[in-house]
Amino acid sequence: MKKIKGLLIILFLVGVCDIGFYLIDQKKPLPTVLEKIKKRGTLLVLTKNAPTTYFVDFEGQLKGVEYELVESYAKKIGVKTRYIVKNSFENLLSGLQNGEGDLIAAGLTQISSLKERFLFGPVYQVVTPKVVCHRKAKRPSNFDDLAGKVIKIGGESYIKNYLWDLKKENPNLNFQVVPGSDAEKLLEEVWREKAECTIAYSNTLDINRRYFPSLVSAMDFGQQHWLSWMLPANAHELQKSLNQWFESFPNGKLGELFGRYYGYYPEFDYINLKTFLDHVQIRFPKYKKLFDVAGRENKIHPMLLASLAYQESKWNRKAKSPTGVRGLMMLTRMTAKSLGVENRLNPKESIFGGARYLAKMKNRLDEKIKEPDRTWIALAAYNVGFGHILDAQELAVIFGKDPNTWRDLKEILPLLRLKKYYKTLKHGYARGLEPVRYVQRIRDYLDILEKVLGNPESYDHLNKKNV
Repeated sequence: MKKIKGLLIILFLVGVCDIGFYLIDQKKPLPTVLEKIKKRGTLLVLTKNAPTTYFVDFEGQLKGVEYELVESYAKKIGVKTRYIVKNSFENLLSGLQNGEGDLIAAGLTQISSLKERFLFGPVYQVVTPKVVCHRKAKRPSNFDDLAGKVIKIGGESYIKNYLWDLKKENPNLNFQVVPGSDAEKLLEEVWREKAECTIAYSNTLDINRRYFPSLVSAMDFGQQHWLSWMLPANAHELQKSLNQWFESFPNGKLGELFGRYYGYYPEFDYINLKTFLDHVQIRFPKYKKLFDVAGRENKIHPMLLASLAYQESKWNRKAKSPTGVRGLMMLTRMTAKSLGVENRLNPKESIFGGARYLAKMKNRLDEKIKEPDRTWIALAAYNVGFGHILDAQELAVIFGKDPNTWRDLKEILPLLRLKKYYKTLKHGYARGLEPVRYVQRIRDYLDILEKVLGNPESYDHLNKKNV
């Protein structure tokens, strides 16, 4: 009996100890979001595929304001990054709530209604909603003027909730929500004069004015909005870490970043014939021999190479864009390095580098693609990137088009800017209308050069009438 009692006492004491250890273990604080990130060694970022946030550029590299800021922060805390692309605002929020990501970096504004459910990181940019119209249209200057216009906005626009409230105070305000459309698509409609006006944030307008210079900001539409990253409600340590990182982020570096993505430079929708002819007389002779030799060495017609160079830089050897491309052929630093170009401002190095790069694009294309389609598609790849050309070809097959002809591919490329298409493709968003216009302008320059300079060698395989 004594042995049994002793055994029961031992078992009782063991049980008490187990409970005690369990209670002690329960009091141990759970790891914070920041601690989980550091232990995992990877920052999980929820984002969207768009030109102001996260996209694949013409060199196949990831770019975007949000992307570059996230990479800077990840480097600061010593972790890698993984991006999880969502296709709607609602999916971004649910992804954060469900623990799919550690934060949302997607150009979101600090919406008051969400501050009870989420935390926000530091404000990295201040934007203003703008009423945008075509340069030739009569521009509204106040809300009374807006009453006479139909304002189109995207189906997922953050501005639409504000519009509904505004309409209560201004019943004559006429706006139309376009399901499945976004700000960029509607800006293009205004540029084509298919829509009177739309509303877009100032940063979105800035990046699109590079390609649609006839767009103008008619008036501000409401107050400024703050852009910042969205965090889980319990991510206080992560919020503190982000604030400390951003406080030490150099203002000059932030300004340089915005300059690369939002810096405005005009892109002509037409050929200024007089200017072009002046440049043919004054600038072209300096580089004619280089175009001849580089073209022959790379099996590219010299006049085509010259036309490409004019489209890129207007034959200005010191040309530079806000995105950092430089020289006659406007090469990026990375592309120049891969081509053996040490000085992008050296005309010979730039022209030979650009010729090699175009030849590389041509050689990568499927053997089924014949001339002149091979040249036009290679030029499009020079502009938008080879990966996006592959995406367009894949989409062409789905639409029953011929992926090996420029005639069909130029109809498909503009679709790469529409979310319902690019969200299904490997390389995602691309400004697909730009390469179509780009190739057409080069062909126009080529046609004029032939007429002005004569045609010492036949290039019938590039005849404009063939396509």
